[in-house]
Amino acid sequence: MPRSKVYVKSVGMTTVADHWNDSILDLAVEASRGALKGHSKKPDQIIVGNMFSAVGARQEHLGALVATALGLAGIPAFKVEAACSSGGSAFNVGFNLVKWGAIDSALVVGVEKMRDLEPEEVSQALAMAESAEYTQFVGATFAALNGLLARYYMEQLGVTRDELSAIPVIDHANAVAAPHAQFRKAITPEVVSRSSMIADPLRLFDCAPVGDGAAAVLLVNDSAASGTKRKMAEVLGGKISTNDFSIYEREDMLDFKATRLAFKGALQEAGVAPGKLSTLEVHDAFSVVGALSLEAMGYSKRGQGAKDAKAGRYSRGSDLPINTFGGLKARGHPVGATGVYQIAEAYLQLTDQAGKNQVEGAKYAATQNIGGVDTTSAVHVFGRAA
Repeated sequence: MPRSKVYVKSVGMTTVADHWNDSILDLAVEASRGALKGHSKKPDQIIVGNMFSAVGARQEHLGALVATALGLAGIPAFKVEAACSSGGSAFNVGFNLVKWGAIDSALVVGVEKMRDLEPEEVSQALAMAESAEYTQFVGATFAALNGLLARYYMEQLGVTRDELSAIPVIDHANAVAAPHAQFRKAITPEVVSRSSMIADPLRLFDCAPVGDGAAAVLLVNDSAASGTKRKMAEVLGGKISTNDFSIYEREDMLDFKATRLAFKGALQEAGVAPGKLSTLEVHDAFSVVGALSLEAMGYSKRGQGAKDAKAGRYSRGSDLPINTFGGLKARGHPVGATGVYQIAEAYLQLTDQAGKNQVEGAKYAATQNIGGVDTTSAVHVFGRAA
């Protein structure tokens, strides 16, 4: 079966923030209207990425709910859930439907409402990414699991506290000029190392914050891509892979196998060499996850991800700037929406709409969106539309 070219035609985003006066539907509609603005033709499908709307908003059936609110009742619509990789996974569904000719266009929306919950409730909701029968049963939070991973990483591979702080520092520097970012303030390694302890050795500034937000992208094929493609980004490849479900089941906890396989597969499909990427959006829900992700993708050697970040290898102006709008740590991490925010940001870079965050001459970009502790990883590769 011949495949179609697929493009991100337009995007919409809300600011990641405490949206006390907005519902989960309000956020999804705002982002969707941004992506649909100026497009008279209805999308063929609506796909919503979300992790825990039943817990956070007492609402399910998001697909039909969003379709109705947009005046698009009648269009098929559904929700995709894959923990924190829900947004990237929803996008992958839309990409494949358009790529293989099942539909000509899809509206992909990622949304999460987290701030209406108490902190303990957020912790319980995030823990649903892990095993209810084992991990949740003994009271291990998601932060605790990543804290154990960080301690193991530091002790096994000789990573220092200052080095672990490097990716959050990069994120906050990049978020200063990002209008949709939750925290637009630069920080130092000392700010990270002196912040409140969350799960030893992880401190507050090692961890992505809690926030509300929605992002949306409109996917089209050639027949639906009316007008110039200069303001579009082509989706060159995308893969999802999974790891053994819990980190304690894995032969090597420091090998992010799901990311390694998804990244390799996405680049192969795209026909893009790793060294050709101009920018990379990394899923750094915790500083250790960002470091291990860079190692899994082959940009840093084992044990060198945090060290390379400290040395400036991934900062703005480097050969491979990461998280150019602040990443999960500073742009924010409304979990089910994060993967779509990453894709919208890649689109902005490749269409020269990134403003002060623009990577000059950006030709290729990739996004990596994780669910669990590298339990699911969705990776997509983008290029400038020809």
